[in-house]
Amino acid sequence: MSPFTSLTRLLPLALAFTTVPLMADPAQLVFQNGRSIPLGSVDIAQDQILIKTAADGLSAGQTFPLSSVSHVFGSRPAELNQAIALLLFDRAKEAIALLEPLLAAHRVSAKIPGNFWLESARALLVCYAVSGDAARCTQLGKEISDATSLQGSDPFVSLGKVLLMPSSVSPADRDVSLKDLTADEMPADVAAYASFYRSRPLKEQKKNAEALQALLAVSCLYPSGGLILNAASEILAADMLAGLKRTDEATRLINSALRVAQGTILTDEANKRLESLK
Repeated sequence: MSPFTSLTRLLPLALAFTTVPLMADPAQLVFQNGRSIPLGSVDIAQDQILIKTAADGLSAGQTFPLSSVSHVFGSRPAELNQAIALLLFDRAKEAIALLEPLLAAHRVSAKIPGNFWLESARALLVCYAVSGDAARCTQLGKEISDATSLQGSDPFVSLGKVLLMPSSVSPADRDVSLKDLTADEMPADVAAYASFYRSRPLKEQKKNAEALQALLAVSCLYPSGGLILNAASEILAADMLAGLKRTDEATRLINSALRVAQGTILTDEANKRLESLK
């Protein structure tokens, strides 16, 4: 099967995954007994939750075991989507400026189900990796691994190592390493990031059809990897389709991306491309 046949089959799937964003709701820790408290009102030390500010019948100074917390409830932080969008459009420095304080604010919830710390930390690890900051990438990888229930290193540690490869590594070798991270046993978010970044060494090798496949695969094969990842991939795939004079398909992909891009730079990126396709 030719690459163009494969990507044509992927395109309808790419257009099928859209979601309407929910209204914002501040993050809270929910206890096993149903009580909740704003995330900013607590601290954590040695697996103990410390109440810093009285709320919902809980007094400042009280402590509870971490196991007494059921989950985190609340809307996804708006900064997270914007940061991922900035990262994927080569503005990692700006993304880091959003993610570092977000991590600090949500660190207390890192080991609690439903937390936003983990996805933010993984996105920040990718930022450090593409910026060539091996020290911070390695340190954050350890923190992520400590916060998860997985044995050994978190899979994002492997992604970070590949993205840290120096420019002296050939595009072909970088492509092979990234492709390995799209294997079936990999988590969807790791595979989605890896497939997104695979498009770059493929383009360097003039393998444009395969690069387009890699971008389309993000939303087709790994849609649960992240809506912003999906949208950014659709926009860049649309660029390639437009270059092939496949304007209708490019327009559909951009409109698909716009459905989930609100509040991020992707909205402007998508609208600029729609204007140029008229």
